[in-house]
Amino acid sequence: MSKPLEGKIALVTGASRGIGAAVAKSLAAKGAHVIALARTSGGLEELDDEIQKLGGSATLVPADLRKFDDLDRMGQALFDRFKKLDILVGNAGQLGVLSPLPHVDQKAWDEVIAVNVTANYRLIRSLDMLLRASDAARAVFITSGAANKATAYWGPYAVSKAALDLLVRTYAAEVSTTNMKVNLFNPGPIRTRMRVKAMPGEDPMTLEAPETVAEAVAELCLPAVKENGQLYNYPTKKWLSYQPPV
Repeated sequence: MSKPLEGKIALVTGASRGIGAAVAKSLAAKGAHVIALARTSGGLEELDDEIQKLGGSATLVPADLRKFDDLDRMGQALFDRFKKLDILVGNAGQLGVLSPLPHVDQKAWDEVIAVNVTANYRLIRSLDMLLRASDAARAVFITSGAANKATAYWGPYAVSKAALDLLVRTYAAEVSTTNMKVNLFNPGPIRTRMRVKAMPGEDPMTLEAPETVAEAVAELCLPAVKENGQLYNYPTKKWLSYQPPV
């Protein structure tokens, strides 16, 4: 089996389950050494067992993305060990509460913004030099169609994903003269715990499994990808360019 990511170092957040775990396994199967970050140690250990069965290797990082200073220390530790980072998949996300905006308390709001926006900014800040040390760095951040909709009761999540989109596009513009490519990925409805929480009456078996969408995410991590600052929309299997309002 061809291993197009042989020798690459990849970091995946939210890697203990769902899309993150599936992406980690896909990258490992393609030859990358995976740095798997998540809060759940048990889930990470199960992931490690599965990656080893695939003949891959992983470094497990039990961590809470809301502890921002820990992300800085992680960047230093990765530099000391690997000297570079070839792939970053910012997958971890939080749905928060589905509620009218006036009823969302400050703690719930802050937590969603911390995980979905601020943690990704801190990852970019911590890992930028490592990504620039790669000969073909690829960064993919998982967004949502909610970022472009003003849907009642979805305020915290939708706002956080809209902010994430602009954060990632800004970073992509800043690295446009380098070998790095930075893009967004919208998976659409996928069979995950977050989806069950958001849509409790939906039959999850009508949705695609995380393993299916993970292959598409992994494709965006290959050196052959030339797009930068764009959105890959998985439901339509198309790249979308952002356009200014008319």
